[in-house]
Amino acid sequence: MAGMSEQPARWTQATVYTDMWADPQDDPREGESPQGELATLLDFLSGYRLTLRMKCEGLDPEQLARRSVPPSTMSLLGLVRHLAEVERDWRNWIDGSAPLAKLYGKRDADFEGALAEQGLVDAAFADLEREQAATDAALAAHQDLGGRLPKDGIAVRELMVHRIEEYARHCGHADLLRECVDGRVGQ
Repeated sequence: MAGMSEQPARWTQATVYTDMWADPQDDPREGESPQGELATLLDFLSGYRLTLRMKCEGLDPEQLARRSVPPSTMSLLGLVRHLAEVERDWRNWIDGSAPLAKLYGKRDADFEGALAEQGLVDAAFADLEREQAATDAALAAHQDLGGRLPKDGIAVRELMVHRIEEYARHCGHADLLRECVDGRVGQ
C-alpha cells in the first residue's frame, strides 16, 4: 500500500486497452443501445452510477476515506455520501413540497464525515441506493421530458441531464482518487 508520498504503480485488469478499467467483454456497462431520448438518458445515468460503484470495489474503509490533496476533503467515500445527499436534494426539485432534511447535517458534512469506519461505509452505500431509488421513483411520475417541475419550473429533461453531469463529473474525480489509492487506471 502506498503512503501519501509514494506513488502506486499504475495497473489495470484490461488486456485489450491497457488504459481502461476492464476489457469490453467484461465491462458491465456495455450493452445494447437504448431507443428513445428517455431511455438514453436513463442508460447514461445508470452507467455513471455503476462506474462510481466500480471505482469503489475492492477497497477497504481506509482506502475509501483517503483524502485527495490537502486542503481538499474529497475521497471516494465522500463522493458516495455527496451523491446520496444530491439525490435527496433533487427530490426537492421534483415534488415541490417541504424540503427534505440533509442526510449528513451541515454543508460539506458529506465529505468531512467520510471517515475510515466500516459502519460509515456500509451506511453510505445504503444511503446512496435508497436515495437513488426514491429519486428515480419520484421522477418516474414525470415521463414528459418537456414537462416542468415545481422548483424553478425546470424541465424534466434539464434535471435528467444535470443528474448525468453530476455523476460524470464525480466519476472523473473517482478515476483520479482510485488511481492515487492503488494505481488502478480507469475510463
